[in-house]
Amino acid sequence: MSELQVILVNAIITPDGTRLESTHRHDFQSHIDANGEEYFTDGGVDYTRRSVNIVPAIDATVYSDCPHAVIRESFKWGTYGKDGNQPLVRIPLAELDTEHVKAIISTQKQLSFEVRTIFVNELAFRAGLGRLSYPDIV
Repeated sequence: MSELQVILVNAIITPDGTRLESTHRHDFQSHIDANGEEYFTDGGVDYTRRSVNIVPAIDATVYSDCPHAVIRESFKWGTYGKDGNQPLVRIPLAELDTEHVKAIISTQKQLSFEVRTIFVNELAFRAGLGRLSYPDIV
């Protein structure tokens, strides 16, 4: 991981195809695979801690320097619906309405620079501009 890399998605795929994702610090996720081995991931976007297995899992971690086409399908945003009264649902960035993406950028002031960047890049992607580099949005 380079200095500019930030973990956006902390996930593994076990040999039987089970996807395990840790969404926040100390969010330990485990699974007993069809092969009998226990697999786990932990750490959310703060760190990656994984099981070591005889049959290794596939690393499905997504970093901020991955292609935007990968990020937009993997990175999920939690929403409680338009009125805020529905159960929490995590939606891939690619499936968010453009107005929702714009609202996130303008209202969510707590977002890290890297996360704000992926939302800006999503708007650029939808406009056919490709991916913006860090200096373009500073």
